[in-house]
Amino acid sequence: MSGGRGRAEQWPALESVGLSRKELALAEALQMEYDALSRLRQDKEESRARKERLQERSLISWDDPVVDRNGIKAARGLSGSDPALSYAVPNVPEDPRAPPAPGPAPLEPQPWKGSLSGDYLLIFEGSQRDFLGEPLNGSEPHDGGGSPKKLSPPPLPPRHPLWGCPEGGQRSGKASPLSPKGQPRDINMFSVAQDKLLGRRISQEDPYGVDAITCLNLKSTYESEALPGSRGWKEGRSILEKESSGKPVARSKTMPPQVPPRTYGARAGGRKNLAANRNRRISVEPVAPRPHSLANGYELFEVSEERDEEVAAFCHMLDVLRSSCGSGDRSGSGLVWNAVSASPERPGRGAGLKVTVLCDGLREPLTFTCDCSSTVDLLIYQALCYTHDELHAVDVEDFLLKICGLEEFLQNKHELGSHEHIQHCRKFDIDIRLQLLRRNSVRSDLARTASDEQSPSTLNHHIHLQERPIKQTISRQALTLLFDTFHNEVDAFLAAEGELPRTAERVIQAVLAICSALAAVEPPEVTAALSLMPPCPSRMQPKVQKDPNVLAKRENRERIVESLTAAILNLVELYCSTFNADFQTAAPGSRELGVAQEARLLTCPLAFTVYATHRIPITWAASYEDFYLSCSLSHGGKELCSPLLTRKAHVYKYLFHLIIWDQQICFPVQVNRLPRETLLSVTLFAVPVPPPGGSSDASKQRRVPEALGWVTTPLFNFRQVLTCGRKLLGLWPATQDNSRARSSAPNFNQPDSIILQIDFPSSAFEVKFSSPPAAEGSPRYEFGSLGEEEQRQLREAMQKKSLYWLTDADRQRLWEKRCHCHASPGALPMLLASAPSWDWGCLPDIYALLGQWSSMSHQDALGLLHATFPDQEVRRTAVQWIDSISDTELLDYLPQLVQALKYECYLDSPLVRFLMKRAICDLKITHYFFWLLKDGLKDSQFSIRYQYLLAALLCCCGKGLREEFDRQCLLVSTLARLAQQVRDAAPSARQAILREGLEDVAQFFKAHGSCRLPLSPSLLVKGIVPRDCSYFNSNAVPLKLSFQNVDPLGENIRVIFKCGDDLRQDMLTLQMIRIMNKIWVQEGLDMRMVIFRCFSTGRGRGMVEMIPNAETLRKIQVEHGVTGSFKDRPLADWLQKHNPKEDEYEKAVENFIYSCAGCCVATYVLGICDRHNDNIMLKTTGHMFHIDFGRFLGHAQMFGNIKRDRAPFVFTSDMAYVINGGDKPSSRFHDFVDLCCQAYNLIRKHTHLFLNLLGLMLSCGIPELSDLEDLKYVYDALRPQDSDADATTYFTRLIESSLGSVATKLNFFIHNLAQMKFTGSDARPTLSFAPRTHTLKTSGRIRDVFLCRHERVFNPSKGYTYVVKVQRDNPGEVTFVQRTFEEFQELHNKLRLLFPSSLLPSFPSRFVIGRSRGEAVAERRKEELNGYIWHLIHAAPEVAECDLIYTFFHPLPRDEKAAGTNPTPKPADATWARSLGKVGGEVKLSISYKNNKLFIMVMHIRGLPPLQDGNDPDPYVKTYLLPDPQKTTKRKTKVARKTCNPTYNEMLVYDGIPRGDLEQRELRLSVLSEEGFWENILLGEVGIRLRDLDLAQEKMGWFALGSRGHGTL
Repeated sequence: MSGGRGRAEQWPALESVGLSRKELALAEALQMEYDALSRLRQDKEESRARKERLQERSLISWDDPVVDRNGIKAARGLSGSDPALSYAVPNVPEDPRAPPAPGPAPLEPQPWKGSLSGDYLLIFEGSQRDFLGEPLNGSEPHDGGGSPKKLSPPPLPPRHPLWGCPEGGQRSGKASPLSPKGQPRDINMFSVAQDKLLGRRISQEDPYGVDAITCLNLKSTYESEALPGSRGWKEGRSILEKESSGKPVARSKTMPPQVPPRTYGARAGGRKNLAANRNRRISVEPVAPRPHSLANGYELFEVSEERDEEVAAFCHMLDVLRSSCGSGDRSGSGLVWNAVSASPERPGRGAGLKVTVLCDGLREPLTFTCDCSSTVDLLIYQALCYTHDELHAVDVEDFLLKICGLEEFLQNKHELGSHEHIQHCRKFDIDIRLQLLRRNSVRSDLARTASDEQSPSTLNHHIHLQERPIKQTISRQALTLLFDTFHNEVDAFLAAEGELPRTAERVIQAVLAICSALAAVEPPEVTAALSLMPPCPSRMQPKVQKDPNVLAKRENRERIVESLTAAILNLVELYCSTFNADFQTAAPGSRELGVAQEARLLTCPLAFTVYATHRIPITWAASYEDFYLSCSLSHGGKELCSPLLTRKAHVYKYLFHLIIWDQQICFPVQVNRLPRETLLSVTLFAVPVPPPGGSSDASKQRRVPEALGWVTTPLFNFRQVLTCGRKLLGLWPATQDNSRARSSAPNFNQPDSIILQIDFPSSAFEVKFSSPPAAEGSPRYEFGSLGEEEQRQLREAMQKKSLYWLTDADRQRLWEKRCHCHASPGALPMLLASAPSWDWGCLPDIYALLGQWSSMSHQDALGLLHATFPDQEVRRTAVQWIDSISDTELLDYLPQLVQALKYECYLDSPLVRFLMKRAICDLKITHYFFWLLKDGLKDSQFSIRYQYLLAALLCCCGKGLREEFDRQCLLVSTLARLAQQVRDAAPSARQAILREGLEDVAQFFKAHGSCRLPLSPSLLVKGIVPRDCSYFNSNAVPLKLSFQNVDPLGENIRVIFKCGDDLRQDMLTLQMIRIMNKIWVQEGLDMRMVIFRCFSTGRGRGMVEMIPNAETLRKIQVEHGVTGSFKDRPLADWLQKHNPKEDEYEKAVENFIYSCAGCCVATYVLGICDRHNDNIMLKTTGHMFHIDFGRFLGHAQMFGNIKRDRAPFVFTSDMAYVINGGDKPSSRFHDFVDLCCQAYNLIRKHTHLFLNLLGLMLSCGIPELSDLEDLKYVYDALRPQDSDADATTYFTRLIESSLGSVATKLNFFIHNLAQMKFTGSDARPTLSFAPRTHTLKTSGRIRDVFLCRHERVFNPSKGYTYVVKVQRDNPGEVTFVQRTFEEFQELHNKLRLLFPSSLLPSFPSRFVIGRSRGEAVAERRKEELNGYIWHLIHAAPEVAECDLIYTFFHPLPRDEKAAGTNPTPKPADATWARSLGKVGGEVKLSISYKNNKLFIMVMHIRGLPPLQDGNDPDPYVKTYLLPDPQKTTKRKTKVARKTCNPTYNEMLVYDGIPRGDLEQRELRLSVLSEEGFWENILLGEVGIRLRDLDLAQEKMGWFALGSRGHGTL
């Protein structure tokens, strides 16, 4: 026998079958005992035993008819040893003169009858050839007319190889050359050479993650190329081929192990084994079986997908789908096409674009000025005019325009301006650079090939290659090993004359091993058969003691064995129908389908028997005293009747611990009243054991039952047939979501899950649900035909925009008046949700409404994919309406559609077909669909469904794309491992670990070349740039990575890789913001939002795109000190620093206003919390955006009992300072408020869309989006019941509340303090007002500095600047720089961080008595500062020559102006303010009239004059309708404090005024300043004659204010 090394290497392969090492060791010893005993008895009784046994009848006989399959006859029985496990076997001779008979063949003679027919229950290996038998113990094969003699006890069981014999294999009776004829074939022997092969093949890590047992289970179903290393398994020598005989071991009296195994290995064979199955197409028709083992025993057939009818039908659907999507069109080109958007953002005809085109044949790029409406092929033609002399032979379709830096192409037939990349470049002022390429020179490694189109639609191979494959069940080979032991123990029990209890105990142990392997299920038939066995000390005794003398007769023991064998066979059949086994108990074709009967004709109630729950943990027996089940029926989350409870039961023990009820459940619902998609939900409850000393009745009542597990299962299968027969259902832990609205697969993923056994009634016919036709003549009425009150009630119900908040009265009203609602297409989901029932009798009316409904929009149709609507026809109609959606818009909603797959009742559905078809036709959809499905694998309840869908996608996408996905997954795993190592390391060691880990990333690219990033298929990289890689000093320690672009014309691609954070919430938030931005753009309002990519590549890891030229608000604010968050100027100064020119700064401020307004609306609607200044970023172009969305939907972070996010959204005074151009409100602020309110109202119009999208994500597992309360936050934030005017007023108050909140700035300040510990010691201080750092080497040595004078300035605020003359060593080089006192002080503070105070001169005190901005103070400071800078320049060299000083005295763009001219005073908003007209200013009003009500919206006032004392007024608005002698029409707004440009957005309403009376009135509006105890001061007024206005429509505009007079627009 080989050494320990070979056996150690064998453990992983056998342990994967489910055997522990201790059990394996005991099993080998037991097997050697059997081998030794069989040889001993064979030597002593060879002649006599065989002759005697041939005359005896079979010990296990059956009355069932013989199964005839391809000329092979077998009676039903149970296999003992598996001939498939031999290494080399002589074959049964085949008579060429006897062709296989199509009909039944005679039972005698059979070459395998005889010694195998009675005693042995065999499972044979299947192949597509006739059965090849073998003699026992290497003896010569017998003739067809004779029968070999039997042995007693049985000899060493025969073996067949694991890999089926090739079709061209030996059929003669000669022994295989791998096993010489005379050499004994013991299975417990290993050779050294085989040891090495076993270790190399099994222990070597497979790049696809396929272990040895997985490869054994895969067998010959798939192409050999798909399994790396499989060639050696099939073509090399037998792994376990014996070279020396073993030494017999004496048999001991120890008990056999629970799982007695057999050692087995692979048999040599050619790769041509696999050729026969390469092009096998899967059909829904019954599949011809491949018998594995056969004698007068039971047979197990190997199957693949065909073992499950639903999977077989799904594969057939994939065949049809793939054949309809050929590879010759654009879908199979393997190219990523830039998205096309037909939005109003696209500029129209006449808008020019500057485009640069690079061509291979030209040294210099071509620059064109194109019209946005020009097509791409026209641009290509213009470029070809420069590269080709003759164009008559040139086809424009042979060329493509590629985006420089991206692996993405423009679409030739579409306009330039319609491409999203062109729109993005125009928005952010990015140069448009394209590259002209020939179509045949473009890389097409992702394209589907002809071989991909011809490959079969098989799922198992792709499932096994996934990261989390379906849990491996026991294989046919492993089950055969257990049958061997059962066979041996039964023989010993039957032959025993004495010691019946000991032999009976060994039989029970063998049965226990089989049941343990078959999911530890103990059916009642097994329990009943074992109860007839003699009492044994190791098990619970039967209740009725049997007479020991009864079992003394062999016939009685045979009857027990017969019933036990039949029970085990039924258990195997149940196991095969429940689990993902690679075999089944009978050929699929042998199961005849019964006659079908309509479910609508059955009036009997639904009833079934709950037998027991298996695999009960032993701890439950001590923790709980009573267990019971709650059974309920539901449809779309709505219960059909009250739940029914079983009686309470205790834990029972025979073979295993289980809870037995054996109770019938009869629902008060007739079968014909069951909807087709009815779900049966079962929940297991337990009553805890009372605490010690608490056994009173009062304490017993206080014990609340605990839910331990639950499961749901549909009552009708995918063929719409009612469930029948025995079913096993795995329970999910009660901690997981128990949603009756969706059908999750039973929990067979967890090896310790509780299994519920339910026995449904069986009948001779199938109960089938047939869909009824739609009712004819469904009426349609006008909404206006209803009464006013009914219209109001219906309108209020439909304004709720969602079915979640409909009351019972709303539902009843909507369903009764459904025929009046056709004018509101978006109301269909609420109408269908109001249907009273979904049984067969109600479906015609529902389908009639569905059929007559006008086509819904894509956004509205998403509402029909919720879990509330499981009906197949409704979902088919919804998908039909969604089918016309563009690929670009489909990508926006793809995460929700992937989640909606959970709500499908069956594997195949219209939604699955729609997504698969679109994925085949577009590479971007394929890419994101793959990663979304891969993320869905983490959802344990639906992992099996997502595994099948992911396998189907991989089957459809082609070999090239599969390999690309493999590379992406490997790259993500490498990066995740690196990120985790850096995160776990000590801060001092992180940099070294990062550098070391980047070497692994570099090795990945060295081995695989290039790879696309999961962020986008257009991001193709070929390496890592270590010098640009680092990490962030935050809690998650995300990596900052820089990848080398494959395109030399593009820049490096920089991303953030996070490990430890769930990015699915960030993905969802960014998706909602992206959809909001598209809504605004489609309405002609570009909010200039920054949308960046973020993608989760697994739970707790993902990638985020880095936005260049952006900085966090914290870093901007702390440039002004740790208290910078309390100051108003940091943001404005930072923008001024990066936009020194006046037009650049004005453009940046404009970008800031728009983007800030968009962020305010988006963050409020989505309830984004944890908004500190490190989660808000600002680009140098003025675009503001938010990052890190770890908290949303109002789940604010708490600081003790205090919410950190107290304001509705982040809008601080430093942001208002940028908008106003100073610290006082200006007309820019009016624009900002109007933008916010307009954007808010546009989103409110699409309330249903956001509720649909977020509602579909309720099941995705995001903790902060898990129930309707989370969805209610968005509903309340959007206020769908409000009018636009009310919403405008509401949001204006939110702006005021946010601006006045001190908590936001305090939160920023606390975060600044908290982040000080993360500041690296090597971080050099910089000056906030300098855009870049300058040094002695770059600027030249400073010889002298002198402060010339001070000058008064008015912008950005009033004060004084100091002009400094700077002289350098270069002769004649003199510059003048202007610096404020605050900037001098900042320089001194930053120098103190670098040098001790002893090396620095003293700085003048900033505290003065009196006015600090007076000229006298400026003059005094001038002298003090002059001395300070002189001593600074003449200080020690390390101080005088430091970068801070040279940066301070380097000229800024503002210093380029003439130093000697005083700037003229200029209002802060001069570039934005309109002509004020009259001196009194202007007021913006919105006037409308409807339903006898006059609505006056007072919006803004601008240009009010200051008071006589120079202070700003406290204005408010007062209105009258003249004539009004009694002053009863007085209305007034709130008071705005200290501003000449107030914002109100308040609605003043005059009710009950007839239109005729209104035309005789005049609106008198006055603006006054509140003066407390003094009389209010009139600032201006205007009179508006209402007859001059068209009151039929809203009138909005600015009205000039004056002393007296009529208003003018």
